[in-house]
Amino acid sequence: MTDYKETLNLPKTAFPMRANLAQREPQRTEQWRRADLYGQIREARRGRKHFILHDGPPYANGEIHIGHAVNKILKDIIVKSRTLDGLDAPYVPGWDCHGLPIEHKVEQSLVEVGKTVTPKDFRAACRRFAAEQVEGQRRDFQRLGVVGDWDHPYLTMDFRTEADILRVLGDLVAKGHLKRGYRPVHWCIDCSSALAEAEVEYEPHTSPAVDVRFPAVNAEAFAECFGARIEAAPLSVVIWTTTPWTLPANQAVAVHPELEYVLAAVDGGREYLVLAAALHEQALARYQVGAFQIIGRPCRGVELERLQLQHPFYERIVPIVLAEYVTTDTGTGAVHTAPGHGSDDYLTGQRYDLPLNNPVDATGRFVADTKFFAGQLVFDANAAIIELLAKRGMLLNHERYSHSYPHCWRHKTPILFRATPQWFLNLESNSVREQALAALPQIRWYPPWGEARMDAMVRNRPEWCISRQRNWGVPIALFVDRDSGAPHPQTMRLIEALAQRIEQHGIDAWFDLAPEELLGDEASRYEKVTDILDVWFDSGTTHTTVLERREELSQPADLYLEGSDQYRGWFQSSLLTSMMVRATPPYRAVLTHGFTVDEQGRKMSKSRGNVVAPQTVMKTLGADVLRLWVAATDYRGEMAVSDEILKRTADAYRRIRNTARFLLGNLAGFEPARHQVAPERMLALDRWAVDRAWQLQQAVQEAYREYDFHQIYQRVHHFCVLDMGGFYLDVIKDRQYTTQIDSLARRSCQTAMCHIIEALVRWLAPILSFTAEEIWEHMPGPREPSVFLAEWYPALQPLEEGSFDRPFWAGILALREAVNKRIEELRNANVLGASLEAVVEIYCPASLKRQWETLGEELRFLLITSEAQVHDFTTLPVEAVAATLNDGTEFALAVGPSMHAKCVRCWQRRADVGMNREHPELCSRCVSNVAGPGEIRRFA
Repeated sequence: MTDYKETLNLPKTAFPMRANLAQREPQRTEQWRRADLYGQIREARRGRKHFILHDGPPYANGEIHIGHAVNKILKDIIVKSRTLDGLDAPYVPGWDCHGLPIEHKVEQSLVEVGKTVTPKDFRAACRRFAAEQVEGQRRDFQRLGVVGDWDHPYLTMDFRTEADILRVLGDLVAKGHLKRGYRPVHWCIDCSSALAEAEVEYEPHTSPAVDVRFPAVNAEAFAECFGARIEAAPLSVVIWTTTPWTLPANQAVAVHPELEYVLAAVDGGREYLVLAAALHEQALARYQVGAFQIIGRPCRGVELERLQLQHPFYERIVPIVLAEYVTTDTGTGAVHTAPGHGSDDYLTGQRYDLPLNNPVDATGRFVADTKFFAGQLVFDANAAIIELLAKRGMLLNHERYSHSYPHCWRHKTPILFRATPQWFLNLESNSVREQALAALPQIRWYPPWGEARMDAMVRNRPEWCISRQRNWGVPIALFVDRDSGAPHPQTMRLIEALAQRIEQHGIDAWFDLAPEELLGDEASRYEKVTDILDVWFDSGTTHTTVLERREELSQPADLYLEGSDQYRGWFQSSLLTSMMVRATPPYRAVLTHGFTVDEQGRKMSKSRGNVVAPQTVMKTLGADVLRLWVAATDYRGEMAVSDEILKRTADAYRRIRNTARFLLGNLAGFEPARHQVAPERMLALDRWAVDRAWQLQQAVQEAYREYDFHQIYQRVHHFCVLDMGGFYLDVIKDRQYTTQIDSLARRSCQTAMCHIIEALVRWLAPILSFTAEEIWEHMPGPREPSVFLAEWYPALQPLEEGSFDRPFWAGILALREAVNKRIEELRNANVLGASLEAVVEIYCPASLKRQWETLGEELRFLLITSEAQVHDFTTLPVEAVAATLNDGTEFALAVGPSMHAKCVRCWQRRADVGMNREHPELCSRCVSNVAGPGEIRRFA
């Protein structure tokens, strides 16, 4: 047998089948760093329209987790796709560097070595620790393939940024947004500090629920409200609470003005209880009082206003007050009110001029003059309070109650509401809240429900407490009058002088400052504020401290992108401060991604063993597989990830890679400048393939601009597996391998593949960044040094209407699917082997016959069979099998084995095999391709 292998145009490429991503990606990252790829991109896009994605700073504390990876990969995909749009899309990463978590880590390290340091040395240790964390996270983010200005990130602890944060504070002081107040705030006893709303998590908790009597000072006055006459028996209003420890601070009992209340006689008329009409039956059942009688008529809460009650264990008279927040969801319809321990209680206390009493210190213990409970930790004191209530006959019921309770997000411990002197940003001054709400519809929200969520957050947010009682942070660098507490009248001048010092020496410039240095002789009248700023103020003002300061950036940003928890955090703090600073939002659009969970939808935890570490994925499967998983997952909800999910993603990656490899292998020897075929000369099938790429590119570009990345994954994967692997590339193998090397048939095919790989590599680049760069290096023709310097491929051409338009090819694909199905049935029945053993007879209506027979001999190439003939329906044989096109048109197939010899070169079974004496093992077209002028192909 003659070996005709050398006469075939077999694929050749140095692009490897095995990706070895874990080994090659670090080398590529280093290559990008040495070449200053980010700088090259900036230079290539200089002068173009800007697109600014502002990076929300991750916290500089610990290794990155899978949520960090999701966040940074999404940002990188967007920035790279906007760069392909031809925009100048700089990406400046940043870090949040101040705050308690870093302090806590440093404190732990000092305790371990038994070392005590000065506050200044402590801040220096915090700065060093944060810098170490930034460096570790930066390496991992770069390893993920994220391209940005990693050499010049923004850090909230940079001296200049610290100074600018203080300048923003000064601006807010000048505009009247900052005020000092004594009011309740979220307080963590482990942090010994106030917490921001965003630092509070609601977790399941079991509390002691108690029903407590508040005896009436004048029982007859209460009875009159119900139109009742009572005997000489005690009458009480009953409250229900899950925080008995707040009872020492009680100053009132709140009822709803419009709710109806009833007066219940219990224990045979020996006691009277006031309860909400809607709750009295279940409450009395709780108290196990047996028979009871409702006397008089129901009365509304407003009729009880200002009647007086006796505190259950203190010699204190407290009034009944009205409050809209009282509900009948549970309890008694009467709410014990402690203005020092709750936001709603505080506001009620302001309306009624109630004392603002907070008997709890910063460590969560009752202060020394707290009768009965001095020195006790509040949560421990619950038992003592319940015991005292029972001893005094004030306890009606006590049970354990499971509910959602606020916890510190760092320590995961229950927190308190306690009144302390704090600095607040007033959301009502200059109509900040109203302006922020009015601006929300002007912003694009991804997903759209983000607008309603932010509206609710802003609408219901209380004043923002921005002060913290810690050491590591930007100081609230104010001098306040020792008598009045008012800031110095020259505060703006003083803040600028301090900011200039901080630019040189960091925040220590404030802590080291003697007031006399700036205030001179009047220093004795003023004291320095020792609080620091909430870290959410640090990051929330980066619209000014970063976007306005960096030459390559601008404000407002085109996009903010973070996890869904940032409606309470960075999205909101940025919006509010921007509205205060310049009365406009800091962003034009906001994108939210969900949290990562395992395959069963459970949160990830080390105890469950379901944590997926990005570092492990990068060392095994590679960063591109992780990036593909991010793109393939609908980020708008929870994002499930597991080893099995990533394994399936790796399989999809291989299919995409193999498509690229096939295209590259078949472009061996193709020089686009010399060999590319004009569209009008290309074969019909090749024009269809380019049109499919053209259609997909329109969809891909739109999906990138609308951030529908999972649609891109699905469409590109479908294109590689079905359009290319399942049809086009399968069909053109014969033509590509067997026709003459410089024939129109082969060059047309290569032209199509060249167009397709040029487009495909760009579609992949934002997602499979390492792989796209590798593909780019193996593509024919001159090109930019990196795919990330390119723009979308412009040379794809859509099909025109005519003989071989999209409906025609849709019919061919349906025909091919029916033929393949029938061949598979015959293969399973051992009638056929490979599809090239088959002969296909097609019976169809005249309209279809006219279309399909225009392909002539070339129809068999599309079906990958040795013969294919088209007949009219009138000649339909008995053995034909019915089939249907997508539009409902019916046709039929008769498929059987060929009886002809097999050509050893093209493997088709043809009647003309052996006709040529010099090449007795070849069919006539292979003879022509090997030793003659070559075959002519027009369609396929």
